[in-house]
Amino acid sequence: MSRSRQPPLVTGISPNEGIPWTKVTIRGENLGTGPIDLIGLTICGHNCLLTAEWRSASKIVCRVGQAKNDKGDIIVTTKSGGKGTSTVSFKLLKPEKIGLLDQSAVWVDEMNYYDMRTDRNKGIPPLSLRPANPLGIEIESKFPQKDLETLFPGMSADFTSENFSAAWYLIENHSTTSFEQLKMAVTNLKRQANKKNEGSLAYVKGGLSTFFEAQDALSAIHQKLEADGTEKVEGSMTQKLENVLNRASTTADTLFQEVLGRKDKADSTRNALNVLQRFKFLFNLPLNIERNIQKGDYDVVINDYEKAKSLFGKTEVQVFKKYYAEVETRIEALRELLLAKLLETPSTLHDQKRYIRYLSDLHALGDPAWQCIGAQHRWILQLMHSCKEGYVQDLKGTPGLHSPMLDLDNDTRPLVLGHLSQTASLKRGSSFQSGRDDTWRYKTPHRVAFVEKLTKLVLSQLPNFWKLWISYVNGSLFSETAEKSGQIERSKNVRQRQNDFKKMIQEVMQCLVKLIRGALLPLSIPECGVRQYGGWEVKSELSGQWLAHVIQTIRLTYESLTALEIPNDMLQTIQDLILDLRVRCVMVTLQHTAEEIKRLAEKEDWIIDNEGLTSLPCQFEQCIVHSLQSLKGVLECKPGEASVFQQPKTQEEVCQLSINIMQIFIYCLEQLSTKPDADVDTTHLAVDVSSPDLFGSIHEDFSLTSVSMASLKELDQRLFENYIELKADPIVGSLEPGIYAGYFDWKDCLPPTGVRNYLKEALVNIIAVHAEVFTISKELVPRVLSKVVEAVSEELSRLMQCVSSFSKNGALQARLEICALRDTVAVHLTPESKSSFKQALEALPQLSSGADKKLLEELLNKFKSSMHLQLTCFQAASSTMMKT
Repeated sequence: MSRSRQPPLVTGISPNEGIPWTKVTIRGENLGTGPIDLIGLTICGHNCLLTAEWRSASKIVCRVGQAKNDKGDIIVTTKSGGKGTSTVSFKLLKPEKIGLLDQSAVWVDEMNYYDMRTDRNKGIPPLSLRPANPLGIEIESKFPQKDLETLFPGMSADFTSENFSAAWYLIENHSTTSFEQLKMAVTNLKRQANKKNEGSLAYVKGGLSTFFEAQDALSAIHQKLEADGTEKVEGSMTQKLENVLNRASTTADTLFQEVLGRKDKADSTRNALNVLQRFKFLFNLPLNIERNIQKGDYDVVINDYEKAKSLFGKTEVQVFKKYYAEVETRIEALRELLLAKLLETPSTLHDQKRYIRYLSDLHALGDPAWQCIGAQHRWILQLMHSCKEGYVQDLKGTPGLHSPMLDLDNDTRPLVLGHLSQTASLKRGSSFQSGRDDTWRYKTPHRVAFVEKLTKLVLSQLPNFWKLWISYVNGSLFSETAEKSGQIERSKNVRQRQNDFKKMIQEVMQCLVKLIRGALLPLSIPECGVRQYGGWEVKSELSGQWLAHVIQTIRLTYESLTALEIPNDMLQTIQDLILDLRVRCVMVTLQHTAEEIKRLAEKEDWIIDNEGLTSLPCQFEQCIVHSLQSLKGVLECKPGEASVFQQPKTQEEVCQLSINIMQIFIYCLEQLSTKPDADVDTTHLAVDVSSPDLFGSIHEDFSLTSVSMASLKELDQRLFENYIELKADPIVGSLEPGIYAGYFDWKDCLPPTGVRNYLKEALVNIIAVHAEVFTISKELVPRVLSKVVEAVSEELSRLMQCVSSFSKNGALQARLEICALRDTVAVHLTPESKSSFKQALEALPQLSSGADKKLLEELLNKFKSSMHLQLTCFQAASSTMMKT
């Protein structure tokens, strides 16, 4: 067949893409001479000739059919020009799945309509109207579901879910999709979003040609009606048309009434389910709150409550109001529960902070943090008083009344000291450890054990109490949200409550001090507070060693409290207590030392050592040294402490007690030196020991040394005089009878032949005194013998002066004996004894001849030669004194 025209050429198509049954306009050249000339039209390989409408040689209108290819050429075939070509192409999109009642601008093949009841795509819930494939591209592969659940815990591939994960969806459905296809998917998503935003306008745009066709049809009908006449008469076109329309309407209502009714009911049900699905958080919140409270997940409850409050706190919907009121009811119950837990005692600091933060986030009324501080303060005071009552009852023999809440641990004594020493050594570097065995605690006095338990109790409770206050001040108890909302109000509260908290700390410190005073210093407690802080009813007082131990315990307690950076003015009462205990410890120790020294006389064994001393002085020295060593730590001033002797009254009492100690020792010496062992009695000194006012009459200018030395010197002199009297009197008393033995007469006597026996006997007695004293103390010999010689020389001078006259022989005899005695004890002569010998010699007649002098010298030499052995002790004393 010959062709007189050029082949058809398609140069444009509008629109250039669309779903099947989209109406398109094809433009080009040589598209035929008329409808009969057009014999073929394919778009993307699909024959569209059935729907083609030839308009002109450059325009054809048709609908795109369903094709296998997504993109293809537009081929027009005419009788006159044959099979043509195309310079453009058309892109066929996959159609959206449309339900029975969905609006559509094109004709839908009812054989392929989308039945939502049979769609089982797992990614789309049955009630959702969204497409199963939102990307608009083919789903190529499926990834294992279990592996994806492991990779994305708590997430979902359902794009309508709140936990939708895009990564999960892409891996599950498009793990092998190319990047170009993914770009096409992005374009599809954008188009769907734009279409959704355009709403009905998009629907009109999509079916614009349909609207034009309907307009053309109505216009044609209108022209025919006008031509036929507009009067409504029987058999007219108008009547016929009305009848047709009425029948069509009636038929349509009959066909679709049930469907539309079900649609309305389904829409209402769907809307209700959508509301439940959308607001299921609020509807399930009351039950979820109860469950989370039972599990203790308070953080989850608070987060859910904050979310519900922000979404529905100001809602006007009655259903939401009702459910939100239920939420508020349960939250109020939670506030009460948390406040009760917060005020429970005992409780850890961590739990207290946690409950305070919860209550702050829940916007609880009042100030829960301050309520917690007040409850903790009352708890500490209650523990302290219960501790005292427990030990008092235990002392009375009723340990069953001991409060169980005080059992902070099973081992009281070692842990107390361990805790104190550990706390103090960390801060100050000090050490305080007990080396006693396990039986030590059973020997510990009740009051000492009470002080240890009380201080441990305070140290275990007060640090958390102080840290709670610090956290309250700096706002760390509250969350960031609560901190921002309540910062101004809380700053006002902190300023107002600083004084209140200071009073709390001072009350705890005062209670601690008063309880210790009631146990150790009951006289320092006012009568009104004896019942509350005292009641120990003990007769004996603690020893100095136990008081020193208590002082060390309280000192370590003070150091531990100072380490918490508690202001010193709040701890001043503890410093005052330590000072009073130090003063009392000094007094008790000195009194106890006096008691021990009073009993030293009973321990004297009279065993003399190499230095001539008994054990008494050594025992006295040991008592004093032990007393001073026990007071060394007490008298030492720790940082912040005052001197024990800063008060004049304390100085006076300590001085008087020290003097009393010396007086007691002196009295013991005097009693031992003047009475037999069985007669020593020191019981009457008990009053002196307990009465510091015994020496109140001593002038205050007298120092302890001067008073003690004066007393010792007085005792020494008294003992010395007694001893001299005891030893010298027999010697002096034997002189006169010895001189006149045998009726000796100075006037009528024989020539002297030597020193008579009475003088030798006197010398032997003096030698015996020398030996006795030398055995005890050789340094004491000169002092004793000089006094004995003084007594003997004085008596001999008296006797010589009493003689009325001497014969020549008598004078020579008297001179011989006087010179013999004088020369023998020459090393022990004193000015007094020399004067006595001189007076004795002056009472004798002078030697007139040389023969008498020679005889006197011979007799003296003879005496010294015969008494050489006996007189050696005087010579040894002479050589010793010369060396000295």
